Amino acid sequence: MGYVPNTPSDRAKMLSEVGASSTSSLFDGIPKEVLLGGELRLPKPLSEADLARELSALSAKNLSVAHRTSFLGAGSYNHFVPAVVNHLVKRSEFYTAYTPYQPEISQGMLQAIYEYQTLICNLTGMDVANASMYDGATASAEAASLACRHTGRGVIVVSDALHPEYRAVIKTYARFAGFRTKEIGTTKGGTTDIEEIKKAVDDSTACFILSQPNFFGCIEEVKGLADIVRSKGALFVVSVDPISLGILTPPGEYGADIVTGEGVSMGSPSSFGGPGLGLFAVKNSLVRLLPGRVVGATVDGEKRKGFVLTLQAREQHIRRERATSNICSNEALMALAATVYLSAMGGRGLRRAAELCIQKANYAKERISGLKGFSLPHSAPTFKEFVVKAPVPVKKINAALLKQDIIGGLDLGRFYPKLRGHMLLCATELTRKEDVDALVLALGKIK
Repeated sequence: MGYVPNTPSDRAKMLSEVGASSTSSLFDGIPKEVLLGGELRLPKPLSEADLARELSALSAKNLSVAHRTSFLGAGSYNHFVPAVVNHLVKRSEFYTAYTPYQPEISQGMLQAIYEYQTLICNLTGMDVANASMYDGATASAEAASLACRHTGRGVIVVSDALHPEYRAVIKTYARFAGFRTKEIGTTKGGTTDIEEIKKAVDDSTACFILSQPNFFGCIEEVKGLADIVRSKGALFVVSVDPISLGILTPPGEYGADIVTGEGVSMGSPSSFGGPGLGLFAVKNSLVRLLPGRVVGATVDGEKRKGFVLTLQAREQHIRRERATSNICSNEALMALAATVYLSAMGGRGLRRAAELCIQKANYAKERISGLKGFSLPHSAPTFKEFVVKAPVPVKKINAALLKQDIIGGLDLGRFYPKLRGHMLLCATELTRKEDVDALVLALGKIK
């Protein structure tokens, strides 16, 4: 491999050190039947123009929200991205998703992350935010892990209206860390059952995790929840949709100890599911347990302001096996996009986007509920997503919609057996009235 800068003498010395006769002998332990045993059967090389045409043809096979109307959300949403976001994110100075280690040559990126942390604190009503996590799922799992370390307890109580994939990641973390999870159900209205919370949270509980809005799009009743959870010595964790905070009360104002969420809606396209942007913010009392990285502001010997990585309690540093987390990086480029997005939108812009989500989703709910055979099982108010009970299998509905260039909703039977025949639909500020009308017309013809 020509790009590995080892001379023949370098390789000979390394092979001698490990007692190997040749480079190929390093692979002797691999069964011969799985080795390649020849050259790769690749097609002939193409010219740049031909290759571009082939890749474009392959790309056109993907379902893109740029060319089709989409009512699919469930964690990845089609939101407006101001042009300034891509203009700045694509500058060469920022062409890395990695947090810089050398502050003396990375002040621009470090300042951007510092501004991101500040904006996330303002948005969530929390005291401290980290430089971001990989995505909303890992952020939720890290929050559960933090709560277990902080309280010394091993039970994580989770609403089953939290994103099912988030719950799956939490269970994976818990399984190998020696913790266990306990899930509680929802009411017929679509929100988490308060009475079940009171029964489930006890002296063994490390934290209770809630989603606001929840996976079904319903807005949870959060008043007094922090008192219920804290009365048992547990932490209150809230997973948020950041766009909803343009209109909903920030979690810090109703007593959340930890706030997590998926931040890809702020300035990044859905991109077929990734990359994500994990939000993570805490109260000051938990700052020493924050996973990942934190950028802080300081002054040098000449009293000039500068930005540095701080509170580096990670496994690469002195903490080693006692580190708060093994996360080695963060989503710096996505965090930059969120920073530019929030700066460009401002408070009024974010509020307007949230208002449009509510208005358009409610228009879609009203129109669909008037169709024969379709109904709305939940009575709780919703933000931009809502559940619809359909008269025919959701798979059949989505196949019919796709023929009309409409991407349908999520089949909830995939995650909730009791909701087989139900679909989760989404409308954002980019959804037009004519898009909803076309959906309703198409649904009305499906039998």
